[in-house]
Amino acid sequence: MHILVHHFLRDSARDRTDKTALIVGETRHTFGEIDRASDAVACALQADGVARGDRVALALENSAEFVIAVWGILKAGAVFVPVNPTTKADKLAYILNDCGVKALVAQASLARQALPALDIARSVTAVLWVGDGVPDDAPGIAWDEVLAGPRRNPTDPGVIDLDLCAIIYTSGSTGRPKGVMLTHRNMINTAWSISTYLGNVAEDVVICLMPLSFDYGLYQVVTGARVGFTVVLEKSFAYPFDTIQTMARHRVTGLPGVPTIFATLLQMEAFEKADLSSLRYISNTAAAFPPAHIRRLRQLQPHATVFSMYGLTECTRVAYLDPARLDDKITSVGKAIPNSETWIVDEVGNRVGPGEVGELVIRGSNVMRGYWGKPDESARRLKDGPFPGEKVLYSGDLFWADAEGFLHFVARKDDVFKCKGEKVSPKEIENVLYELDSVAEACIVGVPDNIDGTAIKAYVVPRQGSNLTEAMVRQHCRARLESYLVPKFVEISGVLPKTESGKIKRTALAEFN
Repeated sequence: MHILVHHFLRDSARDRTDKTALIVGETRHTFGEIDRASDAVACALQADGVARGDRVALALENSAEFVIAVWGILKAGAVFVPVNPTTKADKLAYILNDCGVKALVAQASLARQALPALDIARSVTAVLWVGDGVPDDAPGIAWDEVLAGPRRNPTDPGVIDLDLCAIIYTSGSTGRPKGVMLTHRNMINTAWSISTYLGNVAEDVVICLMPLSFDYGLYQVVTGARVGFTVVLEKSFAYPFDTIQTMARHRVTGLPGVPTIFATLLQMEAFEKADLSSLRYISNTAAAFPPAHIRRLRQLQPHATVFSMYGLTECTRVAYLDPARLDDKITSVGKAIPNSETWIVDEVGNRVGPGEVGELVIRGSNVMRGYWGKPDESARRLKDGPFPGEKVLYSGDLFWADAEGFLHFVARKDDVFKCKGEKVSPKEIENVLYELDSVAEACIVGVPDNIDGTAIKAYVVPRQGSNLTEAMVRQHCRARLESYLVPKFVEISGVLPKTESGKIKRTALAEFN
């Protein structure tokens, strides 16, 4: 019975000991190997004083060590705190201090960022270094030393499913990052729900291109252990041609991604010509899936089922669109995932009817416990639900539902702005821009303007080899949008700033102006 998240690994290691759980580069790791290695990590952490409920941060690149460390932390009864390896010293120190991290598992190559952070974060009493290159006077022990020790079973810490499992920090695009608290029950429910509607089976081979510090990437490993399928773990998506070849070589059946990943793949001839006939499904979350991208993916990979999904860190996943309704509901993110429910409310909290725009509310076992150490901010997002004693999550996102209950994303509440007295939803304009074959990526922001107060500006990245011009963009928009939605300014760009999870960083573009 799966009561705790690491029971996923325990059961797969028992039932599929020699089955490949993880492929990293040319190296394969079985469920049994990962289980034994994570026991060693758990024992080392407990020997260093890590106890039930303590926080252990991971500052590691995508690697087998990251996966092993997560399972080891959980077996020790602790809470894992994934941190993107590109995080700078000041932000790392903030996270370590914010949730009182007891131990840190870090890449040796990141010692330059980690050591200054450790000087500030006095709560950290143990460090486990992965790889070579740590200064001789640095505190801590080496990963290889831990794994080379005698095999022992960690002490049972007595964890129950209401205990915290992970603290995942938001990107902090609107301020200091906040630590989203997820319990074992949260993550077990989410892993079950996702793997159920995706139809995952032990024979699946799923590629992970996102950082494991991002919950979408992390859940590929968690659901892989739950179901017993193989995860092909890529260090990054820096070399998309190599990624395509990896997918073909390993006969990948599942391709999870975010819009920026698919925007890149759709520009590549190799994505169309490689033998990807093994692909069973393609899934998207993190940001709205442009309909133009969905149509193109279905054209290039007709054998793969496309899942358009929506989620946020505070509850991981909210909704998915039944692929059978993709033709007539292509602009929708579908309905609530299994074992959850959603509705839309106006500014005073009253439910609205079909076609009316309001804030999406989520009720389910996937909803976070709150933000670590931030009761006021937690109270703004977690409010009383329809039944006594429960809390529901106010998403901060604007949606409308059609007569059949299918959800349609409008915008983040903070992204909507007024131009010439009319409300502007960036996504509406961006979807139109993506209809241009020569557009690879697009982002709409509001910028200060002496005449309009706030004017619409479009940042557009052209496809490789195209001759896209500002005039072409404006002409396309004028033919498809109301006059007040046509961008006043258009900037053709080579690249757009991204968050650590691969989403276009709208705030950076808005602040630039």
